Amino acid sequence: MKAAVKWFAMLAAVTFSVSALAAGARFVVISHAPDADPFWNVVKNGIADAEKDFGITVDYRNPPNGDLADMVHLLDQAAARNYDGVATTIADYDVVRGPVKSIVARGIPVVTFNSGTAKQNDALGALLHVGQPEYVAGREAGERAKAAGIKRFLCVNNNATNPDSFERCRGFAEAIGADFKKSTLDSGNDPTEVENKVFAALHKAPDTQAVLALGPTSAVPTMRAIRKLGLTDKIWFATFDITSEVGKGIEAGAVKFAIDQQPYLQGYIPVALLAIMKQDKTRDIQKAVAALQANPQFQQRIKTYGLTPRFHANGVDTGPGFVTRENVGIVEKYAGQYR
Repeated sequence: MKAAVKWFAMLAAVTFSVSALAAGARFVVISHAPDADPFWNVVKNGIADAEKDFGITVDYRNPPNGDLADMVHLLDQAAARNYDGVATTIADYDVVRGPVKSIVARGIPVVTFNSGTAKQNDALGALLHVGQPEYVAGREAGERAKAAGIKRFLCVNNNATNPDSFERCRGFAEAIGADFKKSTLDSGNDPTEVENKVFAALHKAPDTQAVLALGPTSAVPTMRAIRKLGLTDKIWFATFDITSEVGKGIEAGAVKFAIDQQPYLQGYIPVALLAIMKQDKTRDIQKAVAALQANPQFQQRIKTYGLTPRFHANGVDTGPGFVTRENVGIVEKYAGQYR
């Protein structure tokens, strides 16, 4: 009994010391996302859970309309406020390069996520990139389309201000042997505008066999446009990212699949790594990664939500995964919250 009491006392001391190290720590996550994009609600849930699990405070900042000039301003503010760590998207490498390097120069640890690549992360002096290799995701989707006999498609890009978004279109186009520039539509983010543009594009090019949407913001209005044209059973349609509307479309057969980049992980992992480095007083990102992989709270999170991060030397890949009729039931349970 005395041994048990002593063990619990030691555990309490360790827990207290970790909490004490984290006490007062403040981090910021900066994205390029407009307020209207539902994808980022899942990212923010990941951030919130990391806050709880590591006992830290995290500010989430984004340009309300997706204006990259506003994002630069937010990065400049982050540098001035001397956060304990910064997680940021690389929405456009040339645009964010200066302010991110300024943050790094101040000695603030930076982890990049979502948009961008491991190579760009290294060039910025950041520690690690967490996200989905966009070209690979687009190409794997295109290979599925090729197997279905698709040769002509429309790529509905609602995030054309982000150069990496075009990598999705390019990967898909190269897999089926199409010209991605001629196949890509800058749809904007307004649902009515997206619907009207897709309707007009498909009406103008009736030989279009497939449509790829780059996210729910464009997917849902695109589904409406296809339905109004009476092409639901004729157009091979797929999208990036999953929401309840997309899930219902998969169940009904109107959507072939959704490419899941597991956005929850893109919110949770960067924050968790920054917290671990603060707690352990280290800048060794690989030690932080190892500590995260061994963390029981993290392991329980990914088990509960059915998530599968892929850890490797240059970063953490959160996708691509494919949500089809076979597995949509499992994913849909948490769609819009944790998937």
